Amino acid sequence: MITRARRCVGGVLAALLLGASVQAHAAASLRNEMQLGLALRSSPPCCVIDARAESERKALALDEALVYREDLRINPTATVVVVADTDEAALAAAESIAAAHPGSPVLAVEGGVVAWQRVLARINAEPPGGRASQFVIPKNTCEHGPALQQLRTAPQ
Repeated sequence: MITRARRCVGGVLAALLLGASVQAHAAASLRNEMQLGLALRSSPPCCVIDARAESERKALALDEALVYREDLRINPTATVVVVADTDEAALAAAESIAAAHPGSPVLAVEGGVVAWQRVLARINAEPPGGRASQFVIPKNTCEHGPALQQLRTAPQ
């Protein structure tokens, strides 16, 4: 009798934990500049959703951003980023998108369009020390002779 009750309680706990993890994974989150930079370092977002007012969008347009509306249909293949006038509006739009696409990471930008532009500038910036304009691929570190290949790129 006790083992039967334990199995029943264990099954209920497992179901609750599984449900909570699915809900946590589907939820959108508000991220600051540093958190966005780290989250988007490995792969860029598949789409940027602009949930700002029309006047704000006209004043400062975001390249390749989709205008948010309730019936927006997207097929997220990577992280979705939502930019809005306020943090609350960004999070509300992000939660709406996350509910429509469970399992897809949806990030709301804390700080609005100015913060998003700083994140983009940081992502697209030159790496420390700059990019290599010439690099020699050595033949072998123990052998003498000419290199096998030379990489040459034009300065940008």
